[in-house]
Amino acid sequence: MNKGFVLVILFLTLILLSGCWSKKELTDIAIISAFGIDKNEKGQYVGTIQVINPGNVTGGQQDGGSSFGPPVNVYTETGNNLTEVSRKFSTSISRRLYYAHTNLVVIGERLAREDGILHLFDAMDRDPEFRITSEVIIAQDMEAKDIVSALTPIDKIPSNKIIKTLKSTEKNWGTHLRSNMKDVLNNLVSEGKEPILTGFRLNGEIDQAKKMSNIEETTPKAVLEADGIALFRDGKLVDWIQGNTARGTLWILDKIEKTDVNIDWQGNEDAIAYEVIRQKTNILPIIQKNQPMITVDVSVEGDIGEVEVPIDLTDPLLLVKIEKEAEKEIKKEIQEAIKQAKKNKSDVFGLGEAVQRADPNLWNKLKSEWNSVYFPELIVDVKVEAFVRRSGLRTKSFLTEMEEDRKSK
Repeated sequence: MNKGFVLVILFLTLILLSGCWSKKELTDIAIISAFGIDKNEKGQYVGTIQVINPGNVTGGQQDGGSSFGPPVNVYTETGNNLTEVSRKFSTSISRRLYYAHTNLVVIGERLAREDGILHLFDAMDRDPEFRITSEVIIAQDMEAKDIVSALTPIDKIPSNKIIKTLKSTEKNWGTHLRSNMKDVLNNLVSEGKEPILTGFRLNGEIDQAKKMSNIEETTPKAVLEADGIALFRDGKLVDWIQGNTARGTLWILDKIEKTDVNIDWQGNEDAIAYEVIRQKTNILPIIQKNQPMITVDVSVEGDIGEVEVPIDLTDPLLLVKIEKEAEKEIKKEIQEAIKQAKKNKSDVFGLGEAVQRADPNLWNKLKSEWNSVYFPELIVDVKVEAFVRRSGLRTKSFLTEMEEDRKSK
């Protein structure tokens, strides 16, 4: 074989193997884990970033972080737009900002109420490094800066703590909802659905939350907590819903995985805990005489988690009564959620999307005034079927046995 030809082949192979041309050394980049957005009195954006200290994170996992500095550092800059804010961070950070690991975006409540969130995501959506799967939350009754600046125990990186809390509360409690940038953008441009976002607040002293001493105590003086769901209309925050009303929203959205529904029994409040293990919600649009109606059909299965009154769970008729009481409670939560959304003229359930699928021509006539006129007057029929699958390891509560023993004496 011609030696010259072989040399050419080897040379071309070397070009193809040059895979380190775009390498980024860890010592040259600032890894951003969270990005907070507020607005000041002058109308400028205030951006706050949470930068990871890799060495301190590792040290913190080994010995609790007592011998090292904080796992993250926080920087704040102002600008007329988010691109300007990002560029101005270079005046205080010696490394290149790296957004590929930014998994959390925090928006201050004041900004969300006054200016809305419609124009916030353009810069991030255009950036090839910024992931549109980043979770988005609202800082309730405070600035995003306060949330981003807080240090957290157990999970050393605060943004990870917030995301894990979102996953846990959505799965096990059902009063909060995870929403990433892609979800928010889709709902903002949708003609029949408004976005909803989970709120987080700092419970405790804001200044204390920024200190290492806060996470070195067995009972931290400041803790980040999920609190409520934010309702939006035309991209602006209009109201907060809490507790069972928030859970009613997730029933309709078919987002409940597990939760606990407390049932009153024979004059005793919250006497029976009905543990939901699965559910399915169907939204059924009905068009009659050019008038839309919606049926919300919810099917729920659950177990008896706790009983605080003497009852015999081997009685099938009694189980049917428990099922009916669970249905009443769940229906009440859903109806309250619908009432709250109608009051705020915010179709967060996507009922407009259901009408659009059922009759596109009718939707074209309704969409311009859907939230303001038609949604508040929409007839929504709620149907709930609940089933008790298991009663736990005991079919008869020890309270029942004690009651039977007392009567036999």
